[in-house]
Amino acid sequence: MGIREDIRTVFKKDPAARSTLEVLCCYPGLHAIWMHRIAHSLWNKQFFFLARLTSHISRALTGIEIHPGAKLGKRVFIDHGSGVVIGETAEVGDDVLIYMGVVLGGTALERKKRHPTIENDVVLGSGAVVLGPITIGRGAKVGAGSVVVRSVPPEATVVGVPARIAEAQLSEPSGQLDHNKLPDPVLIVVSQMLDRLSRLEERFQAHEKTSTIPVPVSFINTQKTVLNKDEQIYSLLKDVIDPAIGVDIVNLGFVKEVIVDGANVDVNLVLTTSSCPVIEYFKNQVKRKVLSINGIENVTVNILDEPWNRDRVNRQAFH
Repeated sequence: MGIREDIRTVFKKDPAARSTLEVLCCYPGLHAIWMHRIAHSLWNKQFFFLARLTSHISRALTGIEIHPGAKLGKRVFIDHGSGVVIGETAEVGDDVLIYMGVVLGGTALERKKRHPTIENDVVLGSGAVVLGPITIGRGAKVGAGSVVVRSVPPEATVVGVPARIAEAQLSEPSGQLDHNKLPDPVLIVVSQMLDRLSRLEERFQAHEKTSTIPVPVSFINTQKTVLNKDEQIYSLLKDVIDPAIGVDIVNLGFVKEVIVDGANVDVNLVLTTSSCPVIEYFKNQVKRKVLSINGIENVTVNILDEPWNRDRVNRQAFH
């Protein structure tokens, strides 16, 4: 665990690093780790007061508090570091990346193992809080602002408060956490429930159409009003609900335009973000709704790469 290895780790994990002199002088995370090694050595030799004093000085200089009893592995990198707290019985493995504001805290008052164990190659996002004598498995990733109170399996990604598993395993393991691409497990579950509800409604409507119960003539006459295909499509798309907001995609202004060419329909959507976690849900719902119209054989749903325009809401919604 030499200084050279520490410097190489900084260059590997922080693209902002420009020179060795800059790394030596301007990286408080690196300074905190170096001072922790001194404090930890004193702690192991039972110079408890000197160890705590060294840790206290380190916190004052770097803004990072690492208890001298904590165990840190090789090539641990604390990026930015302000507000990081690592408790006495915490154990951090090799090649762990820790962002600012991370807390490895305890949940007991007894003198026993009460802080987390972080295995090798883990990434802890900004503001993540890991509490108790739990284990974050090798290669796992904790999203920014998450509060983890249960052990996390290897290679899993967890997000939320309390943290829930969003991805059981990454298809391509990487040494970084793409905060803007983290899935939302709650949103995924809600979208699945809405999809299931939509399918049940369609089955119910199909059953009503095939029902042998006579329908009053007056009711039939009121249904004779025929909408053109554009109006039918917009009407059906009002049944497609955004699971994150609870409002349909027409009134949200997500539907930029509908192009009808005989039996073919193109639906162009503009979402609030290109990294929307439920894009496939929107595509499937729109296709099913539009294909339910007589005479429509092919539906293409396009997600346009352009800014979402709030002004479109009132222009395109049919009331």
